[in-house]
Amino acid sequence: MIKLPETFNVASVMVDRHVAEGRGAQIAIECGDQKVSYRDLLENTNRVGNLLRQLGIDLEQRVLLALLDSPEFLYCFLGAIKIGAVAVPVNPWLRAQDYEYLLNDTRARVVVVSETTLPEIQQLSRDRLRYLKEVVLVGERNTQFANLCELMKTASPELQTEPTNKDDMAFWLYSSGSTGAPKGCVHLHHDMVICSEAYAKGILRMSESDRCYSVARLFFAYGLGNAGYFPLYCGATTILSSARPTPVSIFADIERYRPTLFFSVPTNYAALLASQREDRREFDLSSVRHAISAGESLPAALFERFKQRFNIEILDAWGSTEALQVVLSNSPGKVRPGSSGKVIPGYEAKIVNEEGIPVTKGEIGHLLIKADSICTGYWNQHEKSKAAFEGAWFRTGDEYYQDPDGYFWYAGRADDLFKVNGRWLSPAQVESALIAHPAVREAGVVAREDTAGLLKPAAYVVLHNNFVPTDSLRRELQDWVGQRLSSYKKPQWIEYLPELPKTATGKLQRFRLRELQKTRTD
Repeated sequence: MIKLPETFNVASVMVDRHVAEGRGAQIAIECGDQKVSYRDLLENTNRVGNLLRQLGIDLEQRVLLALLDSPEFLYCFLGAIKIGAVAVPVNPWLRAQDYEYLLNDTRARVVVVSETTLPEIQQLSRDRLRYLKEVVLVGERNTQFANLCELMKTASPELQTEPTNKDDMAFWLYSSGSTGAPKGCVHLHHDMVICSEAYAKGILRMSESDRCYSVARLFFAYGLGNAGYFPLYCGATTILSSARPTPVSIFADIERYRPTLFFSVPTNYAALLASQREDRREFDLSSVRHAISAGESLPAALFERFKQRFNIEILDAWGSTEALQVVLSNSPGKVRPGSSGKVIPGYEAKIVNEEGIPVTKGEIGHLLIKADSICTGYWNQHEKSKAAFEGAWFRTGDEYYQDPDGYFWYAGRADDLFKVNGRWLSPAQVESALIAHPAVREAGVVAREDTAGLLKPAAYVVLHNNFVPTDSLRRELQDWVGQRLSSYKKPQWIEYLPELPKTATGKLQRFRLRELQKTRTD
């Protein structure tokens, strides 16, 4: 356990410390042609903190951030935390009704938005927003709203850090909604330090010389670490882009900015593998010393294809918004493809049955984790908090089993598993088998009743562009799974889709597949 003083404000660790220790000239952020030094970061963070105080923001009051990845995101996030307020990053591509819910749920006094988000905010009736006082815009001037850059010019670059407690609220993150409505996870000042020490330094060995590029955006717990507090804690450089990531833009950014650490999700790794230059020249990923994956389980087939093509091992890992960052991870040179790796030193994990008793190795059960970075609970959701948090342990909702060597293997969400012929079936296992076929880019598996009312696996697949969705391919895929897994795991039905339903952070939404098949059977 990391020992921190009782009086502790994490923003000072992320920005003030580097200037105080002589690293002010080091580049903290690169975004397009813009380069922001740690001294610039400190001054701009202070300016935002001062202007938030001028707007009436006080201790523990929430500031909602609906911002694209940019230096301004980090100025606002750290500036709010530095004055003892609570920063709440949210998806900048939501709809008006979503922002109405988030603004009222957080009771945010101020919302800072990007230009692309503003039209949705403008649709909201101020009569329905009980707490909001000010909308601040990042982008071109708009006479209706305050402009962040203009306000920053008049604010002082000097700011005294609020002497918060290490256990004070620092920021909230909303769960991605892969299983329904999002929940606000309340995180404390010490949480980012715990994750940075355990994973960024402990597993990735991140240092000042690293350059971090994350496909996962900053509003997402995974991306906030990858491109936010990990590099800032370690004195490294983060590479940001406000554009929606595509395979073409990602490869271009890697070749331009030469990151040493590349963070992505399985869906994106599949998309990258499907991408080719018109002239067939290979993309240059030689600067990348580690590629990292999280958000959902990485199939072994994707790992093998990526390693064969780019000679880079993907370090698959497991984490959650509640835990803030990664808790299980593969380590460099010790990867077991298809697994989530081992529990990171300093954290604990166990797999238990319905009675809470640890299961034997190889047996599927409920994954529980213990970490100092786990949130204090869900904001205003007492019953859900009681169901998920058991003392120091968090019940993740994920089903796992552990092999004799201590590696953890994902079996699916607790409500995704179902029995076929009296035996448990893991959708994730069937999906991995399907993705191993050369024709399949992505797959999602759910339970469906047959004519006798018995549950059987139904698969939805997205094919690579050079394959045609035919009945013969459907039969081939069924046989493919049957040959690699037990016969009862072979999909009874296979449907082709142009894309799978996912959250904004790339997680498969199986409940959408269940809804889809219900509409087709009604």
